This record gives sequence, structure tokens and C-alpha cells, in this order.
Amino acid sequence: MTRYVALLRGVNVGTTRLAMADLRRIVADLGHEDVRTYLQSGNVAFGSTVRDAEKLAAGIERALADELALTVPVLVRSGRELAAVASGNPYADRDDDPTRLLVAFLATPPKKSMVDALAVPGGENVSFTVTGREVFLHFVDGGYGRSKFTNAYLEKKLGVVSTSRNWKSVRALAEMTAA
Repeated sequence: MTRYVALLRGVNVGTTRLAMADLRRIVADLGHEDVRTYLQSGNVAFGSTVRDAEKLAAGIERALADELALTVPVLVRSGRELAAVASGNPYADRDDDPTRLLVAFLATPPKKSMVDALAVPGGENVSFTVTGREVFLHFVDGGYGRSKFTNAYLEKKLGVVSTSRNWKSVRALAEMTAA
């Protein structure tokens, strides 16, 4: 059995409302085990014998649509992948304020040309590193909430679905999915 985390985009931060009890039930009803949520923002860790992360994401998306009429992008990472993210953050030494350190998880790796063209909006002091399906972010002068360098911005500029988690959440999810 492999441990995974499903990251739901835009849950309980805008108009899309989802009770974590419903999310746990839906994931468990799909046959996954040891289902646990973290916070109220659409993070669910679980064990599964399914080895295909895209299949897992599609199954959760379909179940949310069928059972709750919610259209929510779902990104899945294995515990091993999440451990690599947690240990590979180039800004981890700047961990004094987790609201300034985030990881944007991408559904697929962006095209190199899109990554090469990615730039911080004018007047902002943000450091970023794109590595595979993650964008590591460090908001030097403030938190994510005041920035224009958001999921929507990344999605537009990179052409892929994105969902972000702060560094505290990334570390907690990595612990929840550790083997």
C-alpha cells in the first residue's frame, strides 16, 4: 500500500464549500484506507493499492462531481514525492514565517518555454523556482495574500492547473504520508 495526498484546488477559500467529513467519506468509499484530512482546505491523506496518481485524482474528482455536484481540480502526490518536495525546497532556510514560503503544486510539468517566460508581476519581491511539477515560492516582502503571484497567475502563465500550500502545510502533509 502506498500513501498519497490529494490536494483539492480552491476548496473552502472561495465559494466552493466542502465539509472534510464528506471528503473523508468519499475517499474511503473509493476503497482507500486510513483516510485523514488536514485543515479545512481540501487536503486528504490516504493509503491505496492503486499506483496511478492520475487515476486516483480522476476518481476523486468524479466522486465529488457525482455525489456533491462539485467541480474541483484534484492533484495527487505520493508520500515519496511529497518527501522530495519537503526536502528539496531551495528556500527552506527562510522558514522564519511560513506564510511567506509556499509550494504551488502543478497538475503536469509546464512547457520549458512557459517556465522561461514566467516573471514576477512588477513591483513585487518574490523568489521562485520551478522544479518539475512544483513551484517553490518565497514572498520576500509579505505573504501570499497580498500578492498577484497567485494560483490564477501561475495557471495563466504556465498553462497548467495549480494549487498552493504554505510550508507548514507541506511539512505536515509530508509527515502524514511518510511510509
